[in-house]
Amino acid sequence: MRKTLTSSTRLCGLAALAMLLITTSVAAADADSCKVVRLSDPGWTDITATNGVASVVLDALGYEPDVKTLSVPIGYQSMKNGEIDVFLGNWMPAQQAFIDDLNGAKAIEVMEKNLEGAKFTLAVPTATAAKGIKDFADLGKNPDEFDSKIYGIEPGAPANANIQKMIDAGEFGLKGWELVESGEQAMLAQVERATKEGKGVVFLAWAPHPMNEAFDLTYLSGGDAYFGPNFGGAEVYTLARTGWSASCPNAATLFKQMTFDVSMENVLMGEILGGKDSKEAASAWLKANPSVLDTWLKGVTTLDGQPGDAAVKSSLGL
Repeated sequence: MRKTLTSSTRLCGLAALAMLLITTSVAAADADSCKVVRLSDPGWTDITATNGVASVVLDALGYEPDVKTLSVPIGYQSMKNGEIDVFLGNWMPAQQAFIDDLNGAKAIEVMEKNLEGAKFTLAVPTATAAKGIKDFADLGKNPDEFDSKIYGIEPGAPANANIQKMIDAGEFGLKGWELVESGEQAMLAQVERATKEGKGVVFLAWAPHPMNEAFDLTYLSGGDAYFGPNFGGAEVYTLARTGWSASCPNAATLFKQMTFDVSMENVLMGEILGGKDSKEAASAWLKANPSVLDTWLKGVTTLDGQPGDAAVKSSLGL
């Protein structure tokens, strides 16, 4: 009788342990309400690239990434309103004013610094720099070289606001100059035209971006007060709306561990600008560089609680 009771007790213990393991596995996954992950894209190729990577991984984990194209101000307002879950493009310090506003409203959580070594300031073709135009202070001395125009990116971008402040204040002899606001591709098309024609052009430039490979360009010194030191040296952060990481801890773990580098983004951006779909480019890069998944997916499961690393690698055919 004692032996029978002991065996029964052991069986019950094993059953309880099995139930605990099952419960733990399920608890590691997110609720169905987390299935759709809403991401913001301001129309910048670098964020299109990183959103593409995130989307490929989320798809394989059973989530549904929903990327919305929104300008920087509208994207941040949407986070404040709870309409966007994650943003991979918080360039700092260029977007400090937006972050101060969002922090004041307790609307965001900083998940992770996803990129180091970035830079963002004005640049000119190196042929133009060879004429002695290498600093912000040289621009106002050579208005005819640039037709008194500075080419920026899409309306509403913080960097455009910085340029307009310089013009309005007459800094660097720029009083009366014109800020030409346009999308990234339109700006780069203007740079390409000017370069081919041997004309001067001053424009917003940044790394990572394949423009650094496509054009022989020189970043201008002297803009620290507006773009920060080290040619607008920047770090890029992943943000989430307040409460999202607590509600969706599994997906949040992925975003806290997902980091990029300049060379990776240069490759992806070049593929996208060459006409390839962002998710197609991301899949190809991940297949060629699967080791990044070991870090990104540590402790991450699929939406239904299965091992995340195996699911993503299987989806990629690895």
